[in-house]
Amino acid sequence: MKYLLSHRTHYVYDKPVRNSLGVHHLRPRQLPWQQVASHAVSLDPLPADFTPDVDYYGNAVTYYHVTAPHTELVIDAASEVTVDTPVYDPAALAMPWESVRPLEDPTLPGAWAAAEFALESPRVTHTAEAAEYAAQSLHPGRPIGEAATDLMQRIHRDFDYDTKATTVTSTVADAMRKRAGVCQDFAHVALACLRSHGLAARYVSGYLATQPPPGKERVVGADASHAWLAVWLPGSGEWLAIDPTNNQWANDRYITVAWGRDYGDVSPVRGIIWSKAKKSTLRVSVDVAPDERP
Repeated sequence: MKYLLSHRTHYVYDKPVRNSLGVHHLRPRQLPWQQVASHAVSLDPLPADFTPDVDYYGNAVTYYHVTAPHTELVIDAASEVTVDTPVYDPAALAMPWESVRPLEDPTLPGAWAAAEFALESPRVTHTAEAAEYAAQSLHPGRPIGEAATDLMQRIHRDFDYDTKATTVTSTVADAMRKRAGVCQDFAHVALACLRSHGLAARYVSGYLATQPPPGKERVVGADASHAWLAVWLPGSGEWLAIDPTNNQWANDRYITVAWGRDYGDVSPVRGIIWSKAKKSTLRVSVDVAPDERP
């Protein structure tokens, strides 16, 4: 599936900002199932420094520094992407979950690279509640593909999608206690569940192409950034991408931008400012449109 992707981040401040330093993860990854035909980012005001780079996890990341005084900062990103549905090795999916833990068996092919994703991270702590919740899906000898899918389905069933239940700083414990949150929270909960039992899983940030109800037109700009997770499958080198928010494996509607230990590694835009501003507003507009051009 081909997509035209746009992502606008618009900051407004009540007093001039003298300096704005930041980094952004906005360029989709080049992957076996995802090809990026083009990508461009523009900032207004123009930055004095704009340096593309690649981070520790292989994600495209860009550093920017705006030195001109400003009360607004606009970051526009546009990409052309083609996505296929990932295909997984049935033998890897069928492996008992106990046998695919990189810290338990470091001799597994690729265990050295996956081990970091079995550890706690700043936003994914291995709470007792998460470990207990996960145990209901991790029956002895259960295939990893089946166990991960069951956990995904249970989170989708047991947790309410509620944008007011949590904030960007909410913890796994907060989401577990409220049984509510947004896609970021559901991904963090699933990561805590799996990692607390020694499984390796990573946080994935990107976009999900939405589909309007029958008979309705697409609302341009109404899409949003999305988050899901991927579980390590040793031997094949694959990571099973699952989405607890929508109760499905990632398919050709999912555009992968970046992955890391948790949201803190791959937030779309983050930075600091030098200003006497007391108030600021942030507006984000995302559009993922099918590319119907010949």
